[in-house]
Amino acid sequence: MSRAVRYDGYGGIDVLHVVEVERPTPAAGQVVVRVKAAGINPGEANIREGRLAELWPSTFPSGQGSDFAGIVEEVGTDVDDIVPGDEVIGFTDDRASHADFGVVPAEQLTPKPSTVSWEVAGSLFVAGTTAFAVVRAVALRDGETVVVSGAAGGVGTLTVQLARNLGARVLGLASDRHHAWLEQHGVIPIAYGDGVEARIRDAAGGTVDAFIDTFGSGYVKLAIDLGVAPDRIDTIADRASAAKYGVKTAGNADAASADVLHELASLVDKGILEVPIAKVYPLDAVQDAYRELEERHTIGKIVLVP
Repeated sequence: MSRAVRYDGYGGIDVLHVVEVERPTPAAGQVVVRVKAAGINPGEANIREGRLAELWPSTFPSGQGSDFAGIVEEVGTDVDDIVPGDEVIGFTDDRASHADFGVVPAEQLTPKPSTVSWEVAGSLFVAGTTAFAVVRAVALRDGETVVVSGAAGGVGTLTVQLARNLGARVLGLASDRHHAWLEQHGVIPIAYGDGVEARIRDAAGGTVDAFIDTFGSGYVKLAIDLGVAPDRIDTIADRASAAKYGVKTAGNADAASADVLHELASLVDKGILEVPIAKVYPLDAVQDAYRELEERHTIGKIVLVP
């Protein structure tokens, strides 16, 4: 037997619980991984609360989680390049990573570099591929100015670094307590709230070329008001405004592959990309982990460790 997070109906964090389940076995082409760490993400909270039921309904009882890293426990037939004992980073499309064990197709795994911690590896997929997708969507070029909302969040911290790696000048919207981290990573920090448009214009000192919204709450309209072209705006948090203004909604699904995950892990391995870890919780404290996540005050990722 093994443990897994479940919820039996839409609701707040109180519907989350840990149950005993059968340990998975691999079918042809599949790999069973003993999970060492698994990241948590705001999208999972939205799904669990039923906010995205029209797009991604839950089938109850539902599992949870996409990100994970761990050690290969067992492989199915037709798996030739992965063996038990391999350390891997991966993702599941079955809402099942918040568990002791996961089973996924072999093509959803990539080797974990030895220099990358379990906590970082296990929280890399959703935030990393989302950041990769949004930066690619706005087509940043060397010397351009981009604004990133939610710049200190799980996606935002990676987005600003990837944008800087392309030579962009990055203005990051975040609370004052996170400004030091942004500055250390070459980002110009800007406080959100009243007067933010004027602060952005002052810091930009000219044209704002692109805008990446990882937070929602009116930032798409702000980008339009700043004169950013709709095809240089991407939001992962405000589909209604995206439809209204004709801006992009590229996100995790647009870069969800082991190849992109491998590229991101390589950047971490080389010290080019930092994945800040806000806090690590044991699997049994999943409610506490999501309580902290939903307060939206931490910088970087929150991780579950079975």
